[in-house]
Amino acid sequence: MFVGEARIPDGQAVYAIGDIHGHVDLLDELLRRIETDMAANPLSQPTIVFLGDYVDRGPHSAAVIDRLSGLADLPGHVMLRGNHDQRLLDFVEDGDFDGEAFLYWGGLATVASYGIDVTGQHTPQGLSRELARMFPPRHRRFLQNLRYSHGIGDYFFAHAGVRPQVPLDQQDNHDLMWIRNDFLVHQGSFGKVVVHGHTPVDWVDVHPNRINVDTHAYDSGVLSCLVLEDNRWRTLHAERA
Repeated sequence: MFVGEARIPDGQAVYAIGDIHGHVDLLDELLRRIETDMAANPLSQPTIVFLGDYVDRGPHSAAVIDRLSGLADLPGHVMLRGNHDQRLLDFVEDGDFDGEAFLYWGGLATVASYGIDVTGQHTPQGLSRELARMFPPRHRRFLQNLRYSHGIGDYFFAHAGVRPQVPLDQQDNHDLMWIRNDFLVHQGSFGKVVVHGHTPVDWVDVHPNRINVDTHAYDSGVLSCLVLEDNRWRTLHAERA
């Protein structure tokens, strides 16, 4: 199955949002644009798929989770799990988790977004305990309930991608959050067209077997959304002012 022949079921549309990385301003603007687009193109079953990596690097991770946790239980909203989201959950829940890598790869900004002073001399374990103490139960439940993948029609949605030659219903959860090179270089069919983020690109990157929606929001200031209808695709974007 490849782009051009892959289809979304009749009467449905999918809006797939790339890596947000702590930028609630871009998220809010993109959701407004999606709402406007839905009003202009009314369909019986629109679905918004969030491709994961909601936190880290940007300044508003707590606000992003707060916003998304309010949408998570609404019909037509699918929240997927990214590697950064999993690391945040591990940092909050596992007192023995080695948090140095989490903090280095953008987690310090996430901790600060919860009102914790990160400028002093803190150990990862100390910051983990402080964040766990302040972490809202609703945010914890949101992270715990994130899905690893989702399928609609001839499309398969996952944060990072899939392992080639492995059936989609047998994918390893770690691969769904973390895979990169083995997935990116594969040119054959995955069974469905895979829509993913995880690997930053300058613009929405369309290949015959996959579509990458991670446009480096935390660095480029552009958060992107892939719109799928029937056998067609188009894009929406929010850009930092």
